[in-house]
Amino acid sequence: MAWGADPPPLALDLGSGGGVPGLPLALAWPLTEWVLVDAGERRAEFLGQAVAELGLGERVGVVRRRAEELGRDPAQRGRYPLVTARSFGSPAVTAECAAPLLAIGGRLIVSEPPDATGHRWPAAALAGLGLEPERLIRLQAGYQVLRQVAPCPERFPRRSGVPAKRPLF
Repeated sequence: MAWGADPPPLALDLGSGGGVPGLPLALAWPLTEWVLVDAGERRAEFLGQAVAELGLGERVGVVRRRAEELGRDPAQRGRYPLVTARSFGSPAVTAECAAPLLAIGGRLIVSEPPDATGHRWPAAALAGLGLEPERLIRLQAGYQVLRQVAPCPERFPRRSGVPAKRPLF
């Protein structure tokens, strides 16, 4: 498994969309509190309904907000031992939006395309965000695991939309 440890007490799913992987992991890890983040109104509404129907409302919250805004919120920075992302954005965008949210020692686990080799995550560029590649996992699906080894600099994430328009790598 990509996590490889006891479930964390708190986790965040970035760009939750249809709820994968956040909702299945919330069901599998009954002691973990989850925050599902999506900027889209319809997607956030769907997530809220799914959380209610699954009876997860006491420990799974839905936040309708851009990831860049959430990453600049002092109450959210450095808070999460685990951030997950599936189809959120390019590696540069995903890393820049996730790194500010991760606690030191926390992990970012990102789904990877079938042919991924790990070269999409350059160590030198990630170091500027306080991240380092930990491992690439190949099972039926692929996952890149990154670890937050230093605080993310305060200048990240940049304003909404900027990470996608001017990626760091």
